[in-house]
Amino acid sequence: MTQHSEVQLADGSRLHVRQTGPADAPVTVLLLHGWTLDGRIWHRQVSALSGTARVVTYDARGHGRSGGIGRGAATLDQLGDDLAEVVRAVAPTGPVVLAGHSLGGMTIMEYAHRHPADFAARVKGLVLVSTTAEGHAHTVYGLPVPLARLVRVAEQTSAGLLARLGDWRPHRALILALQPGLRWLLFGYPCDPADVRLTTKAVVRTPLGAIGGFRPSVGAQQRLETLAALPTVPTTVLVGERDRLTPPTCARSIATALPGARLVVCPDAGHMLTLERTDEVTAALVDVVQHAHAPSTR
Repeated sequence: MTQHSEVQLADGSRLHVRQTGPADAPVTVLLLHGWTLDGRIWHRQVSALSGTARVVTYDARGHGRSGGIGRGAATLDQLGDDLAEVVRAVAPTGPVVLAGHSLGGMTIMEYAHRHPADFAARVKGLVLVSTTAEGHAHTVYGLPVPLARLVRVAEQTSAGLLARLGDWRPHRALILALQPGLRWLLFGYPCDPADVRLTTKAVVRTPLGAIGGFRPSVGAQQRLETLAALPTVPTTVLVGERDRLTPPTCARSIATALPGARLVVCPDAGHMLTLERTDEVTAALVDVVQHAHAPSTR
């Protein structure tokens, strides 16, 4: 059974938390979602893991069922600090495995950068899914480079406008209108229409201030040096072959920087691997959790 609760952060913000699995499980797994999404994107992995591990998902500030966000708090620095507080609140003892999709992976990197002692002491395994350590350096949206540059300028300009809109949300009537574009941008082949609907509902639920506010920080992050300095823990990096936002180049640079990381490239898949390639992502998590519980076997 899933237990819903809140974690109140030091600045008064509240994060919506879901916990499943036995309270006395030997490992706690924290699953972090991507930008404009929420913890529901991990629902299949939660079901698969909850029999053997304690599984925690939470909606990042400004996303899902968590509280709103001020413009000054829409940064990866803040998300890294938030993760440090969540770990202390929901898993004060015992080994922790962190898994992050897209922005969630970048949040884990920021946590490692800003809280290196905590990271080294607590984190015993990593799964990084469809993410990057180099901002928007490799993002061309599946377009020719000159056109991608124009799209980026338009995106950055619109992000500045959206950031000023605070807690306003897109009207739910936009769900049907947005689905074809999100299908093209975020998914590969094959694609379940139910997964597109779930993703679109999460995007529509995200305040415009969060959609625009995080853009500068996400685009600027550079954390390969941080990854190279991390202690060696069981790690898997996954990416979709057709990912238009964080293409395989991003995953390869992460896997090269991280000591002992295993790289998995999923043929024909896009950006939403937790939904598109459930079995591959779940298998990676199960493997890392098993080795985190018995690190001497790896």
